Order: sequence, then C-alpha cells, then structure tokens
Amino acid sequence: MHKADTRGETRASWLIGKHSFSFNRYYDPDRMNFGLLRVLNDDWIAGGGAFPMHPHENMEIITIQLEGGLQHTDNNGGQGVIRENEVQVMSAGTGIRHSEANASPTEVCRLLQTWVFPNQMGLKPRYDQRRFDPAGRDNQWQVLASPEEGEVLYIHQQAVYSRGDFDAGKTVKYPIRYTGNGVYAFVLEGQCTINGQPLERRDGFGVWETDAITVEATTDTELILIEVPMINKG
Repeated sequence: MHKADTRGETRASWLIGKHSFSFNRYYDPDRMNFGLLRVLNDDWIAGGGAFPMHPHENMEIITIQLEGGLQHTDNNGGQGVIRENEVQVMSAGTGIRHSEANASPTEVCRLLQTWVFPNQMGLKPRYDQRRFDPAGRDNQWQVLASPEEGEVLYIHQQAVYSRGDFDAGKTVKYPIRYTGNGVYAFVLEGQCTINGQPLERRDGFGVWETDAITVEATTDTELILIEVPMINKG
C-alpha cells in the first residue's frame, strides 16, 4: 500500500514529480519496484518546462498523457507530441538519448511515466504511440499496452496496462491475464476499494498471488492498472 502522501518528490520551478518508487534523489530500499515495474512518476510540468537531453537503455518506458502535450525529441532525429488520451511506448534497448518538454509555453502538462524491465536486453530502440478514445474505458477496462502483437501498443514484456473510468457504486473485476503476475493499481481520481482495501486519489496498491482483483467504486473513479511479472529486480 502506497498512500499518495508517502511518495517521494522532485521539485523545481517548472516541475513537481511524485515518485511511487525510488527515483532521482528519492531513495527508499523498501520501495524499489513492484515486480518488474521499476518507476511510476506522476509529473506536473509548467508551461515552457523541459527535461534536457538524457539517456535511457534496456527499459520499456510507457508514458500516459493526462493533460496538455509533451514534446519529445531524440538523438536519432525523431520528434513528436504526446497529447491528452494518448500513450507512448519507448523501447530504450541498446540506448537512446531524448528530451521531453511541455509543448505549450503557458499551459500545464500532466503525465504518468512508468518504466518496466524488458524481457530482452539489447533491443533495437523504437517508439510507438496511439490515441485511446475515452469512451472505451467507460465502466470497463481499456487495454493500453500488452505483449500481444497487433492488439494495442506492443511492449517487450509479459505486462498489461489497462485504464478504466467507473461510476460511483460500480463493482468490476480484473482477471490476471498471465499466471504468476501481480497488478499495481494507481488511482488517478476518486475513491474506491480494491480487495477490501480503501484507496483515494493518487494512492497505489499492489496485489499478487491471486487470479483476479475486485474494484468497488465509492465515488466516480479513474484507475490505471499495471499487471507485471513478480520477478524481484530490486
């Protein structure tokens, strides 16, 4: 159980970053990862704010854009903008350098950036991006990324990203898709109960050694679920 107010923080004039797991100067040996989920950052970027060019390698990086636009540029000449309701997957593989910036000089940008260990080292770097219709997550699970070719955004790991918006009073199950996986739930908005555990806005809750979880929405609730293998990489 990771309450919202127990997360680590990175703060600058243009950035407020909240870290569910150890990241940057925030270090907690008991919060290094959840299975193969290594990073879950909840970032607020002011207009004109930017992360300068920096490297990544051997990591699947999944960015879920919540508000505004995020401009990305890499050392291979690639560039683009991730908009609200879009998700980007970057396989860092053998290595890539990129920068990320608020695409607006004045409007706020909000996003979740997550890192998952890949199932292979030394992959060829790549990007993929897709918009997801909000209607597709209305009182149901909308799959964002998985290892199934052609289904949604492809990731090099037996992991599944899902999003759902549920009305107050709604009860819904999420069946674990791959045997032995756990699921990390992150509450974007609202209040709910998962397997009897009450959760509020920006709380995180990991569950494993189960075939399914049950979500009961106390209020209108928006959720991200990240299903991952429970191999300990900490």
